[in-house]
Amino acid sequence: MSDNTGGPEQAQPEAAGNTGATTGNSPAQPPRPGAHAGGWQAWQPQPAGPTWSTLVRSAEAAPIRTVTLVAVLATGLAAALLLGDGMGPGLLLVVVPAVGGAYVAARAAGRGARPWTLAWAIGCLALLVIPALRDSAWPAALAILAAVLLGALALHGSRTWPGVLLAPLGFLDSAVSGVAWLLKGLRARGGAGKDRWLPVAKAAAVALVLLVLFGALFASADAAFADLLGGLMPDVSVEDGPIRFMLFVLGAFLALAAARTAAAPLRWDRITVSPGKPRSRVEWALPLVVLNLLFAGFNAVQLAVLFGGYRKVLESTGLGYAEYARQGFWQLLWATLLTLVVIALALRWAPRAGAGDRRLVRAVLGVLCVMTLVVVASALRRMDLYVEEYGLTRLRVSVAAMELWLGLVIVLIMAAGLFGARWLPRAVAGSAAAAVLVFGLMSPDGMVAERNVARYEADAKIDLAYFQSLSADAVSALDRLPEPQRSCALRGINDEMSRAGDVPWYAMSLGEYRARRILEERPVTASYEVCSRLGAFGTRTEY
Repeated sequence: MSDNTGGPEQAQPEAAGNTGATTGNSPAQPPRPGAHAGGWQAWQPQPAGPTWSTLVRSAEAAPIRTVTLVAVLATGLAAALLLGDGMGPGLLLVVVPAVGGAYVAARAAGRGARPWTLAWAIGCLALLVIPALRDSAWPAALAILAAVLLGALALHGSRTWPGVLLAPLGFLDSAVSGVAWLLKGLRARGGAGKDRWLPVAKAAAVALVLLVLFGALFASADAAFADLLGGLMPDVSVEDGPIRFMLFVLGAFLALAAARTAAAPLRWDRITVSPGKPRSRVEWALPLVVLNLLFAGFNAVQLAVLFGGYRKVLESTGLGYAEYARQGFWQLLWATLLTLVVIALALRWAPRAGAGDRRLVRAVLGVLCVMTLVVVASALRRMDLYVEEYGLTRLRVSVAAMELWLGLVIVLIMAAGLFGARWLPRAVAGSAAAAVLVFGLMSPDGMVAERNVARYEADAKIDLAYFQSLSADAVSALDRLPEPQRSCALRGINDEMSRAGDVPWYAMSLGEYRARRILEERPVTASYEVCSRLGAFGTRTEY
């Protein structure tokens, strides 16, 4: 790896001329570094060039601002108060002050917001809306991970593949250096700066005392106001003290790391990966041409089967309709993934002597991309056939969504081959985050329930056991089933929410809120024995 912008420090040239004497007709030799010192120093090893860690290291961070300190404290308090009962709208409320603190730190360091930075920041906040909308944990977890990636890209301003892939690791460095940054800022405010922040701290303390005092008085004077205040304020008990303290430390720590990253991010884009040694046209193209021919033969069979050849294929293979569809999907998914690996390796060792080589690379890899898109379409068609036979599950909708995204990545690679690849790393990262956002907004558990309810309405086939593991997002669709199937399908979800008890507003998603209202208006009525006879409590394996 090398630095494409030059190291942070360049060696200074030696002074012109040579103060040492020469003998005979031998040409003057340039002085060795350190020759002006003692003779033993002349033979000491000289410092090596900058390592990758020094290349990416940014300048020293600007002093931490008071607004950033307040934002770190507010993030910690919000995390302690709002995240102790679970995720929900509270997560977004925790992140907002951290974003404000990072923005102030970036402005103090002289960093301005660019279009891509704003896009990453908006996307990060949009992804954190998913836990507030969906009760299901897996789309929310994916959204949080994608939000971390976009937040890292916004703070680091990464553009290259190393920058996009390594940007989240910058938080680890900032988490360590941020503590020293914070202590340095606090020490600076202990002296001359005390006259600026101490009055603000005193005023905040007095305001808090007045709020608690008069709030308690008004709550005891009016039951309606007490009920409103009790619904808005977090319920904090002594038993929750250790957990709340840990959440405070974690929230403040993450907000501090984000602000420190904004003040002095690691410059991951300075790392460049040297391209591989170019191969000859024959050596490079022959394996890929053979692979293209294999893809072409496979795709020809797929198109023949797609246009009416299923019966003949099933007779020759001895497989059932759904078995044939399920058997091939996973292999085609792996084929798509491996094709992306082949394309990456082919670009690394592609011939690049001139315009002819560039045309060859575009032609061979372009054909491979087009063939892969046909494989993607075939895989999705197989999954659709399998879902028609056996219904939709979380796993099936997840891998189908992944296959769609892989197809989008292949399209982006084709566009990069035509218009240049400078924007490709950010486009792939943005497409991944957008896919996660759309996936969460579409409510996977709701989609699973909706598709299976429609299947039951069409052919009276239903798997009640599978619904017991779904989240509250599925309640609105399952509510359309007739009794006793409705009550049996909702029993697992209803029992889970009953065990959770009352959930505060900041920890309750919109999906759970709607589910609670539906089950309050139309409770579960079927008995355990009835649901057991219908198979609601059987075991199953998802695939």
